[in-house]
Amino acid sequence: MTRIGFIGLGTMGGPMANVLRDAGFDVIGMDVSADVRAGFGGAVAPSADAVAQADVIVTMLPEGKHVAEVHDALVRKAAKSDALLIDCSTIDVDTARDLAMRAEAQGLAMLDAPVSGGPAGAADGTLSFMVGGGDDAFERAQPVFSAMGSKITHFGDPGSGQAAKASHNMICGITAMAVMEGFALADAMGLDLGKFYTLCAGAAAQSWTLENRCPIPGVVAEAPASNNFDPGFAVRLMAKDLRLAQAAAASSGQRTPFGAEAAKAFTAFAETSGDRDFSAFYTTLRALPEQTQD
Repeated sequence: MTRIGFIGLGTMGGPMANVLRDAGFDVIGMDVSADVRAGFGGAVAPSADAVAQADVIVTMLPEGKHVAEVHDALVRKAAKSDALLIDCSTIDVDTARDLAMRAEAQGLAMLDAPVSGGPAGAADGTLSFMVGGGDDAFERAQPVFSAMGSKITHFGDPGSGQAAKASHNMICGITAMAVMEGFALADAMGLDLGKFYTLCAGAAAQSWTLENRCPIPGVVAEAPASNNFDPGFAVRLMAKDLRLAQAAAASSGQRTPFGAEAAKAFTAFAETSGDRDFSAFYTTLRALPEQTQD
């Protein structure tokens, strides 16, 4: 039986580790928080012991610096020579490439494999994986990915999974701004917003964001707007993802002006409303001073 050491049992990592355990893998959980470890449904063990015993080591951590610290201080020191490393965190492309290079220098195979689908997808095993790394490592990881996800796309070299995630999330952020501004304008002009939603959902303005994050309370019953803007996907996470997209843009030399504006807006909003769903930014848009004509 394949033994998996899973580092990071938080909002996403905990459900992912449980899904792997339910799929028949021997999962050992690791987390710096004693409360999180206590709340995990599976086995936990001291980190060094768990890493040393694992055939596959999965990390799901908040930022690139945390992944680098865990790899530098623990994973590359304790891992078996034939262990497969999979980082499912959403981090910057440059750190992902650097970690893969360091792992390869030690003879370890590593994949960057950020996910999309949120906590619900993590719990249901329906995540989408965007994967970067070698072909052999990708093939080895197939049973692990298939247990946790419904869509697995291999983009190529190390770092390309993070590059895909950054580009994808920038589209999501820009689309969210467009949806909210469109509803703000419709609201300001006195339109029936339920009818406006129906129009958009059946026309060219249709999008996942429109249908799942409609910012008007009561229009879509399951949307965070209809539930006091409870996440959902928190503003602070949207802001983080858009900043990573801007870091990728700077690294590649590609200008992304709309992405930059979305990153700036969500980052500022996260300072006061970081734990609300990102669609709560609509309330800020409607509160902006009235535009005056020259």
